[in-house]
Amino acid sequence: MKHEDTYYFDLLKQAIARAFLSENSASNSIKDWKGEDIVAFQEDLFRKVKARVSEKWFYTYIKNKPEKLPRIDILNVLSNYVGLQNWTAFKNKHPYTSKAEEKSESHKQWYWLVLIFLPILIGVFYFSNSKNEFQFCFIDEDKNETITTALDIKILQELESPLYLKTDSTGCFSYLTKAKTIKFIVQSPYYKSDTIIRTVESQTNNTIKLLTDDYALMLHYYSMGNVKDSKKRKLQLQNLIADNAQIYQVFSQNMAVEIYSKSDFINKLIVPTSSLKNIKVLSKSYHNGKIVKLKFMIQ
Repeated sequence: MKHEDTYYFDLLKQAIARAFLSENSASNSIKDWKGEDIVAFQEDLFRKVKARVSEKWFYTYIKNKPEKLPRIDILNVLSNYVGLQNWTAFKNKHPYTSKAEEKSESHKQWYWLVLIFLPILIGVFYFSNSKNEFQFCFIDEDKNETITTALDIKILQELESPLYLKTDSTGCFSYLTKAKTIKFIVQSPYYKSDTIIRTVESQTNNTIKLLTDDYALMLHYYSMGNVKDSKKRKLQLQNLIADNAQIYQVFSQNMAVEIYSKSDFINKLIVPTSSLKNIKVLSKSYHNGKIVKLKFMIQ
């Protein structure tokens, strides 16, 4: 691991220990934690930022000397645990200053070497640091909670095909690009799709609220058999789905697809079965306030 990375990660571990010890009891040195201390830290981490790290991860990155930094999403979570927005904010709060090298006669030789290879060094520095990092996290606007289920991210690239990503267990994703602007579509079966455009300068606002898709949630609610009155449920579904709606069931074990008419699909929903409770909405489209296209599968 580079000296700069070691510097920042050691500071982060010290900050983690202080944050944990403010409400818990354990050794002042995080490297001495074990057993119940690690379990207590895992629970405190989940309570504060709704995320977890495994015991294996703790031994790999905390108790031992790792060869490289943890993933950026984990660094973001831990930075949030110690009171900062993300890893970038943590590093900005603790500027890195390298130790001055001792003076010697050999410095003259290095001076000339630097002058000779300066153009090369500038080129390497430019190409290795010219990318911009975008980071976004998503929360449920109604509940004001992190969306831990994976969201589909479709990054729209100029003159290139879209790039598809997913959010991680912390409800976030990061993306490196030379462009100063990012444009992407966030999609989920149970949240309304949204198109996001951000510039590098606006990275201070990287938390995005998503609205729940009430129609998709209603279908899931009906499939669970929560509405006991079948006549009432059938009438509500009649109003929810367009007469000419295209409805497809996808099967996970093969490439087969079954097509349903509106009436057949409604009958399937109002007749409770154990398998129907595992219904998963894959995609949907609306027109004039009604579902006109729906694709689902039963897991």
